[in-house]
Amino acid sequence: MKAILIVPETQSMAAIDISGREDIARLIGFDTIESDAVGTAGDRLFFDEECFLRGGGVRFQIDSIVPVSGKALVVGTADDGKVLRDVVTDIDSLRSRIKYL
Repeated sequence: MKAILIVPETQSMAAIDISGREDIARLIGFDTIESDAVGTAGDRLFFDEECFLRGGGVRFQIDSIVPVSGKALVVGTADDGKVLRDVVTDIDSLRSRIKYL
């Protein structure tokens, strides 16, 4: 399924393909995964839940979501985040909504 990988250290984003939650953990680099809604179409931002404890690194914020640090993925979801699907948000739209801190 289609997803968007955010790498705050290089302030870059890339459209990628993932096959499931295992890919999310591998790409983020941690098994402690949390997510927040990004918009109203079912997309969610998946990030390291312990990024706040680990500290350091470049932080970023999408819209009014609490800033997070480290790599993250925006993935489409259904059933309140339980089912993964293709991301709806396009990368250019996301780029205009993100700020690096």
